[in-house]
Amino acid sequence: MSLFNDDFYSTKVPRRAKAPLSRREMPFPRRSGGRSWSNVRIAFVSSFTSAIAATLLFAAVFGYGGSGRGFGDGSATTAAGAVQLADPSERTVQASAKVRPAVVSIINEQTGWFAGAEEGDAGAGEMQEAGVGSGVIFKKDGGKAFIITNYHVIENAENIQAVLSGGEKRKAEVVGKDQISDLAVLSISGEGIDTVAEIGDSSKLRAAEYVIAIGNPLGLGESVSMGIVSKTRQIVPVSLNQNGVYDWEQEVIQVDASINQGNSGGPLIDLDGRVVGINSMKIADFGVEGIGFAIPVNNAMPVVETLMEKGYVPRPYLGVITDDLELYWEDQAMEQDEAAESGGESDGADEGDSLDLHLPDEVYSGVIVLEAVGPAKEAGLRLNDVITKLDGHSIGSTMELRKYLYGSKEIGDKIEVTYYRGDKEKTVSIVLGENTGGE
Repeated sequence: MSLFNDDFYSTKVPRRAKAPLSRREMPFPRRSGGRSWSNVRIAFVSSFTSAIAATLLFAAVFGYGGSGRGFGDGSATTAAGAVQLADPSERTVQASAKVRPAVVSIINEQTGWFAGAEEGDAGAGEMQEAGVGSGVIFKKDGGKAFIITNYHVIENAENIQAVLSGGEKRKAEVVGKDQISDLAVLSISGEGIDTVAEIGDSSKLRAAEYVIAIGNPLGLGESVSMGIVSKTRQIVPVSLNQNGVYDWEQEVIQVDASINQGNSGGPLIDLDGRVVGINSMKIADFGVEGIGFAIPVNNAMPVVETLMEKGYVPRPYLGVITDDLELYWEDQAMEQDEAAESGGESDGADEGDSLDLHLPDEVYSGVIVLEAVGPAKEAGLRLNDVITKLDGHSIGSTMELRKYLYGSKEIGDKIEVTYYRGDKEKTVSIVLGENTGGE
C-alpha cells in the first residue's frame, strides 16, 4: 500500500518487476551486516545539500555587493551570518548609518519684517529663518569641512547656519554657488568632524535599484526615506527665477523616495552608503505622488570642483535680460479678451508697450530685450529689441538662447545676433564676455 493508498502515486516497485542486480551494479552497495539506503534517507540528504547550496548562493548574490567583502577574499562567513548580511533591511540601516553623520541641516537666515512693523519697532529687522534645507559634507581640508547643497537652499541668504547631526550649530560661509546647476558649496569649521561622505558613480545606477534620501524635510530634523530609481536620466524644465517661466532644463535622476521641502541639498545614496545624487526637487501638484528628482553626482562634482577653485562657474556672457515674445503676445491677447468681455478697452500702458515693438506680422517668436548690459550694451542692443537668431539659428525663447550660448559658444567667441528694432531687421557681431557669477 502506498502513502496515498493508491498505487498510481507510489514510488514502490512491485517485487516481481525487479531484476536481480549484482553487487557491482547496486547504486549503494551494502556492507556485510549493514543496512541499505532507503528512499527517505536519500531524499533527506539531497534536500539538506540543496538547502545549504541555496543559502550560500543567496548570500553571495545579495550580500554586500560592491563593498569588497565576499567569499573570494579569504574571509570566513557562517551560513547564519551570510543570511543576516543579506537581509535588505540590514543593508539600508548600515548604508544610512555610514552617511548620516556627514549630513547637515542648512538654515537660510534673512532680515525679517513683521506685518505692519516699521523701522525702529521692536523685533523689526531682526534676522529670521527664511528657509531650511540639507547638505552633505564631502571633504575636509585645512581645518575646514566642505558641504554640497543646492543653490536655491541658500538663495538671498544674509546668514547661513549648518546644524550637525548631533545638533550643534555652526556658521557656514559660501565658497561658491551656481544658479544654472542649482549647486552651492559651503564651508564650516572642521573641528570634531570625523565623517566625510563617500562619492559614488551615478552612471552605474539602474532602473528599479534601491536608493535612500537623507535630509531635513519640512525642518523636522534628520530623516531617512527609501525608494527606487524610477529613471536614471530625466530632463525636466525649470524656472530659475521661480516665476513660472521655464528658462532652463536640468538633467536629473527620477526617484520615488519621498523628497520634500527641506530635503533639497541632501544626499541620495545607494545601498553601499555612497552618494549618487544631490536631492533637488519634486513635482508638487494635485494627484502627483512619488516623483522626486536628484542631480546626478557625476554631473555635480565637476561643478563643485569649479566652485571650490573659482567660486563660480565661468560661462559665456551676452549681457541681456530677456522675456519670451510668445508670452508677451499671450498676455496681450488675454488683455484684449478681458477688455472685450467687459466692453471696455485694453489698458493704455500695455497698449503703448505693444506699439513700442512695431514688429512685422510674421515675427511672433523670439526674445525681448528688457535690459542690455556688458557686451550687449556695448554692441548697441537696448530695451524692446527682439532677438530672433544667434549665428543664423532661430531663437524662440530664453531657454533656447541659454542652451545655445552654453552649449555651442566659449568665452571670447564672436556671436552674430539678429534682432528687430521696430520693423527693421538688424545684425550685430558681439564678443562674448565671462559670467563671473552674476545672475
